[in-house]
Amino acid sequence: MEGCNSERISRNGGEDRCVTECRPFVVTSPLTGSIAPDASLLQLDLPDPESDDISTLEFLDRLEQAWAVCDRFDLQTEIWRGRILRAVRDKEKRGGESRGAGFLQWLREQEISKTRAYGLIQLAESADSMLSEGTLEESSVNQFSKRAFMETSQAAPEVQLMISEAANEGQEITRKQVRRLTDEFTAATSPLLPEEIRQRTQENLLPPRAVAPLVRELAKLPEPQQEDFRKVLRDEPELDRIKDVTSTARWITKTTESGIAVRAFQQGELDLDRAMQEAQRLDALGLLADAVGQAQALESAVLKLHTSWRRLGGLQERLWVESGSSTPYLRDVLNALQSLSGATMRVSLGELAGGKRVRLQLVEESPDQLDPPPLA
Repeated sequence: MEGCNSERISRNGGEDRCVTECRPFVVTSPLTGSIAPDASLLQLDLPDPESDDISTLEFLDRLEQAWAVCDRFDLQTEIWRGRILRAVRDKEKRGGESRGAGFLQWLREQEISKTRAYGLIQLAESADSMLSEGTLEESSVNQFSKRAFMETSQAAPEVQLMISEAANEGQEITRKQVRRLTDEFTAATSPLLPEEIRQRTQENLLPPRAVAPLVRELAKLPEPQQEDFRKVLRDEPELDRIKDVTSTARWITKTTESGIAVRAFQQGELDLDRAMQEAQRLDALGLLADAVGQAQALESAVLKLHTSWRRLGGLQERLWVESGSSTPYLRDVLNALQSLSGATMRVSLGELAGGKRVRLQLVEESPDQLDPPPLA
């Protein structure tokens, strides 16, 4: 595959510009492997970064336009890569007991992670689905940026139809446009919202960009809580109330999800739902959500600390056995590591904390020996 060449040229106005030319290749068939260079050139007219005759605003604007061209070219490449990967995967599915092993081996040889491979396959399947339904013409894919196309493939069918029609008419589709249309459609049609909110949104009395996040947060809650919030919104279908309900729903979800993972809550019989109700009555639900989230993060950090501590202790012990009086410098290093690998750890917080040190004592106990910490 040919690369990209850059050269500096002068225009009639005397302004220097850097022109980058790339020779793309077109895959004529995903199965035959026939590859031929396209006669056309991808030309990007880049402004000269060393020129003082162009303003910063115009310089950045031209670079943004060039980036958009590369983004659309990259989208087509990613779609074809997904089709290639899908062909390799489907071929391996026909194998025997070791089916799939060849696909993974192929990924290793191409230095592609399994996650990225299936992401590309999903992109290719989304593209084929939109093209096969006839709503999007194949040449109209050039109108999308990569992220805009991904957003469109995940949008509702009605939104896909509107965006495809705009692309077929030659309009450039950006991620911002897709999100705006998605928000408008969601805010005007979602059954999770009371009729009063949908009606006011359709009448442009409420901004879709504020209503759409409410729908996403309500979808995460159980039906009884959804109905409670709908009642509040029916009584007061105003923008401020929508923002309040959105924040409250987000805090409830965050507290619930983090609370399930916090092991400290599993030591006794706790009613987290009632605790959230009490915190909400005190207008402190956001504080509770942050506290539970921090508790989850702290426990996760302790588990990682314990794993590293055990591993470091094992390595330090093995090195100590291998070393001796003939390796005094190695012994000095191992002696320094004892402050981290022993039962009591001393860790410096650095100059930003005034040189303070934290002393931690790690004691492994069985569950029946672990007493709850005293409350201050």
